[in-house]
Amino acid sequence: MISGGADNVTNSLILTLAALLDNTHVLEKVQEELDTVVGRNSLVKESDIKNLVYFQAVIKETFRLYPSSKTNLPHEAVEDCQIQGYHVPAGTQLLVNIWNLQRDPRVWTDPYEFKPERFLTKSPLDVRGQHFELIPFGSGRRACPGISFSLQVMHLTLARLIQAFELRATGHAPSDRYLAADIPNLSSLEIILAPRLSPGPFI
Repeated sequence: MISGGADNVTNSLILTLAALLDNTHVLEKVQEELDTVVGRNSLVKESDIKNLVYFQAVIKETFRLYPSSKTNLPHEAVEDCQIQGYHVPAGTQLLVNIWNLQRDPRVWTDPYEFKPERFLTKSPLDVRGQHFELIPFGSGRRACPGISFSLQVMHLTLARLIQAFELRATGHAPSDRYLAADIPNLSSLEIILAPRLSPGPFI
């Protein structure tokens, strides 16, 4: 479980970086928020995350567009039921297509666009399975047990990386070779890092 959780977090970190490098205006807004909320003389701490509203929206938008799995784990109907006019007999194995659900144009405006701003107006919406239009970790008793671990690592790791370094993709934009792929090659993203903060206060 720990190994699987670590792999998924790593993949999500890479996908978020790719999305930010493909939308540099979003990356700049995150850096501006970090400078305003945390400043440039101290590293972001876990206690700062709750005040980084735009940054949290970026993480939600990444999970919306790029969930770790396109479907949830198989579930079985324990009794006959009707869902949206379809008869589902007991014993039927069911998969929820998270990928399509989170890109449904009836729910999301411009569903294929990376727009963290959408979560500034839908601020109560979270990824913990309480809102069925956004369930990257599943929902209910069989939701992913690593939600809190994943969110803590994602938030703090990315915030510190974005705060401390200028990031630039090599070659083409990530969308050309990475985000557009049905199954992206997680080793194909190459990033150039340059110091953004003076190392003095942190040594």
